[in-house]
Amino acid sequence: MEFTVIDYSIFALLLVLSSAIGLFYALSGDRQRTVQEFLLANRDMGCLPVALSLLASFQSAVAILGVPAEIFRFGTEYWFLGCSYFLGLLIPAHIFIPVFYRLRITSTYEYLELRFNKTVRVFGTITFIFQMVIYMGVVLYTPALALNAVTGFDLWSAVLTMGLVCTLYTTLGGLKAVIWTDVFQTLVMLAGQVAVIVVGAWRVGGMARVWRVAEQEGKIAGIDLDPSPLERHTFWSLSVGGVFMMLSLYGVNQAQVQRYLCARSEREAKLSCYAVFPCQQIVLCLSCLTGLVMFVYNLEHPLAPSQRPASSDQLVLFFVMDVLRDLPGLPGLFVACLFSGALSTISSAFNSLATVTMEDLVRPHFPRLSESQATLLSKLLALGYGLLCLGMAYVSSMLGPVLQAAISIFGMVGGPLLGLFCLGMFFPCANPTGAVVGLLAGLAMAFWIGIGSFLQSTGEAKGVPPANSTALPTVGNLSTVLATTLLPPTSAPPSPTGLQRFYSLSYMWYSAHNSTTVILVGVLVSLLTGPTPAVALDPRTISPVLPWLLCCLPPKIRRWLCCGGGDPAQAPGHADSTEKSHGVPNGLSPPGPDWQGEEGQGYVRSAGAPVYAVQETSF
Repeated sequence: MEFTVIDYSIFALLLVLSSAIGLFYALSGDRQRTVQEFLLANRDMGCLPVALSLLASFQSAVAILGVPAEIFRFGTEYWFLGCSYFLGLLIPAHIFIPVFYRLRITSTYEYLELRFNKTVRVFGTITFIFQMVIYMGVVLYTPALALNAVTGFDLWSAVLTMGLVCTLYTTLGGLKAVIWTDVFQTLVMLAGQVAVIVVGAWRVGGMARVWRVAEQEGKIAGIDLDPSPLERHTFWSLSVGGVFMMLSLYGVNQAQVQRYLCARSEREAKLSCYAVFPCQQIVLCLSCLTGLVMFVYNLEHPLAPSQRPASSDQLVLFFVMDVLRDLPGLPGLFVACLFSGALSTISSAFNSLATVTMEDLVRPHFPRLSESQATLLSKLLALGYGLLCLGMAYVSSMLGPVLQAAISIFGMVGGPLLGLFCLGMFFPCANPTGAVVGLLAGLAMAFWIGIGSFLQSTGEAKGVPPANSTALPTVGNLSTVLATTLLPPTSAPPSPTGLQRFYSLSYMWYSAHNSTTVILVGVLVSLLTGPTPAVALDPRTISPVLPWLLCCLPPKIRRWLCCGGGDPAQAPGHADSTEKSHGVPNGLSPPGPDWQGEEGQGYVRSAGAPVYAVQETSF
């Protein structure tokens, strides 16, 4: 099971073309000379490339390895996650995108300062940086480790090659290069998965036979309506818990929101969100079909005991190298597919980290930075995070079993951040104290359950880990699936009792549980310490759908949730974004003098005044 010259050539071609795209955008147009062009692609991207970039960021290398292994081991129940995609994308399109886009922000966390204060913004930014720095090294190291175990491909050569190529095109070409390389890498990922399914199904007698054998072997799952949150996968945990997972990613994650903000218009941003839905369904179907083909192929062509992978995250590569062994070039195509997933995820991390660091931590303290200085510093930040990623990959290699806990951190942080943004958009009574305490409470709850579950599972790993494998409650950027792939197959454990039940919460509910904790604690603390006065509330930071959400509630509760005030849109004297950014309007030049917003968006512009949304928000 070794690579041929053709396989190496295809893999090298992926890296060369990815670098070429970065160099093209570094040397064309305005050559990434402004912050807006480098971090937001000059706000000039169409919906299709943005949609494919959103998809590529979701479809990480660990997902390519993880979903087929999940289907191979446990059957098609995971496929019901696709039910969550509809609401998981419809809600961001109509609730989060309008608020972020109309504020014309660069960093998602600028919203937190406009809604609360600078302290909340810094807390949110630091939480996000911690989340991504821990995660991106793991994303870089995991596929390289799997590839090394299967093909003998040198581990650190793969890590360094991926890291340096990704750093090169991200630093030189900015977000525009990241998006167009994502488009290219998405096509490579789809081609690699289709090739594996077609050849694998052909070798076992066709897709109809694959489905028939899988059904006979009990791998085609029915709808499990068990309401217990302790069950690892049920229809409810996947379709409802999955919605919160999707919201933590597509609603408030900087890597994804930054792509919405680079669209030409709010309409294009919404269309990109709609376009992701069928693409995600296709990718999920391809991954699940790969798992079924793997299962049937393994029944007819079982690997020798000496060839079996040490862990299930290597299953896909062992299968690919076996089924494609007589077809030179196709193994290289699949490896290119795998590394495309890693590159797209890591480049998104680099660019989003550079953005939040620049806009949230540097600009507020150095408001007099010139445009050229700010652009150069943004590029240096992207370069610095690229080098840090290589360091984190080395740290990941030293962690051993703690590597699983490091992957879990990504998911444990996504839920609380979602709760923080929902607290600001849907609860006008929430104040900065409530926001900070709520975020800390959500993070504490997340790490308590996550680490407790991890320790419990490692204590039992010498025997049998818990059936729901909640030791790895990963969420977002698309590493959720890895939670099910790093542990050996399980048998039915005894029913948990006491704290074990608490730690046995299915990882699919983590985002919902932690975001709800932030909201409940935040609202309670805000009411105890004095809710935000209506006069201090910027109406642009409240979701325009809030009046419709509250219309079914009694008037007394509506007033209670809305600070006891009237229409916040009529409240004078709230600080605008320019004031809160030390005279720099969100790090971007203001709209042109004739700019009136899109038709129907509710924007007005008066001479010398910031842009305000004047939609009806009567409570």
